[in-house]
Amino acid sequence: MADDVIPKTFRALVESAEKKYARVRDLPAYGRWGTSNHYFHKVFKAYMRLWKYQQENRVRLLECGLQRWEIGEIASRIGQLYFSQYMRTSEARFLLESCIFYEAILNRKYFEGSGKDRMVRFKELRFYARFLMVSLILNRTEMVNLLVEQFKALVDDSKAAFPGTNFKEWRLVVQEIVRFARVHSPSPDARPLRYCALFDSHPSSRPYVARFHAKKVLKFRDALLTSYHKNEAKFAELTLDTYRMLQCLEWEPSGSFYQRSPVEPRANGAVIDQSITSGLIDINLAAEMMDPALPPNPKKAVLYRPNVPLLISVVATMCEELPPESVVLIYISASGNTIQSTTSHTESSSSYRKSLKNSVLSRTSFEQKSALHENYTNTNGDTGQYFENCLCLGPSRSGGSNNLYPGDLIPFTRRPLFLIIDSDNSDAFKVLHGAERGEKSALFLSPLRPSFKNPGTDVTQTGSQFTLFLAAPLQAFCQLVGLVSSDKDLDCSDEADGIISTAFAEWEVILCTSTNLDLVWAQVLSDPFLRRLILRFIFCRAVLGLFCLHERGDEYLPVCLPKLPDTFSPDSETVQPSIRRLARLLKVGDCFRF
Repeated sequence: MADDVIPKTFRALVESAEKKYARVRDLPAYGRWGTSNHYFHKVFKAYMRLWKYQQENRVRLLECGLQRWEIGEIASRIGQLYFSQYMRTSEARFLLESCIFYEAILNRKYFEGSGKDRMVRFKELRFYARFLMVSLILNRTEMVNLLVEQFKALVDDSKAAFPGTNFKEWRLVVQEIVRFARVHSPSPDARPLRYCALFDSHPSSRPYVARFHAKKVLKFRDALLTSYHKNEAKFAELTLDTYRMLQCLEWEPSGSFYQRSPVEPRANGAVIDQSITSGLIDINLAAEMMDPALPPNPKKAVLYRPNVPLLISVVATMCEELPPESVVLIYISASGNTIQSTTSHTESSSSYRKSLKNSVLSRTSFEQKSALHENYTNTNGDTGQYFENCLCLGPSRSGGSNNLYPGDLIPFTRRPLFLIIDSDNSDAFKVLHGAERGEKSALFLSPLRPSFKNPGTDVTQTGSQFTLFLAAPLQAFCQLVGLVSSDKDLDCSDEADGIISTAFAEWEVILCTSTNLDLVWAQVLSDPFLRRLILRFIFCRAVLGLFCLHERGDEYLPVCLPKLPDTFSPDSETVQPSIRRLARLLKVGDCFRF
């Protein structure tokens, strides 16, 4: 009887952990539920207790029939919990912990032999999909390539091993990750999308940035990221555009994790990785990989195809919980739409306001409640300009609940907002400038039409051009003029990055010493992420303004409101020399008018 205690205790711990997990599994990764660690602490505690118990009693549990896949399932669930916590908090340590557990599962082959049990095979497929997501966000390109090949082989084997089971959804997942990896695939010499002090902090301008102090200084605390385009490249619930913005709003860790030796596949598909620890999984290993000198990442809510009431609800919660002297960044990449008739506008607005009232008003302050009606009328009594054009955050067949109008965001301008609208209808949001209810907003509005030397470039395949300029300016420049990574050697790429870095350093000094810089920009200039976005916007506008392989027209240029000083206009001697040097280096001077 005593021998039965260990397996019974183990099963009881499994049941307890699964019950606690079920309670938090579907909680949103934002708002009060997403930011509360109380619930997740209980789940983590239950699973760590379970993990420790199976470690201490592994031999006896195996004798009693414990399967290796069951150990893998526990480790996979812990990895999933860590990843969920990363999405809720943006803390890199949770992402690293998740990767440690997933990599241990892969190396120890906990799911090996799953071809005999369909349930176990599905668990293994989910493990691969989750590990791929973690590896993508960590930019572990070698691991992503290895996992993709093994994942494809596993899906193919599943169709043969379980002929009566439909694996169509898993084939679609394979297609998604293959497409995503192909589009995103960075060149070996590409700089990280994350903010890296080595590349993004410029020694010549650093003293000016350190001394700069505006009348008001805002801290960048929270961001909302979402995109929707028909047939856009995505993997699971992460689109290519939101992935790029997610990356460029985080710090690049410099710990040992990013200097590990590359993973090499053996001929039989196994993994050779001498850096992985043997024996028990060290649940505190991530602490050794973190860089304690780095500040915390801004917290980000990544929404996948939200309807407008949900998006407004999240923005409302962010604004309500925002600490004083802080700013919220809202990034939306979506196609635009124009209301065709007064009737359709009235109907969609009516149904929208009804759903908005039910989902949002109970969660916002009194001030925000009153603003929901106040924002429909401007000082001249004109309501049309705020609701004539919109962004489509979902399929058009879903009606008004997917249409986001400029007027929908006005109530939240009582708090400082940094808005990035990437759309062929972005100019509709110009009406927000001057219509704010308390704080002037910073607006980046994309060109209405992209520019390419090769007119056949499909943005649904490559992601938004404007977003790419904000996330990876050199890559966007090369895409604009039709260059691919194989067209430039490593030395040339380093020199091109050097030209851009030198330009950014010079522009930083000018921004920090300018006497006519609008307070909207001055109050966020001390933040490294927002400052880098401003510099990249200047670069983007200059490059597109000087590009000569399209007709002249404002629809090809991005807009910032309020305006930056004229010193940074495309025709100025401040920005043009750097673009000229870059074009000459890459032998594409004929694409520009200087």
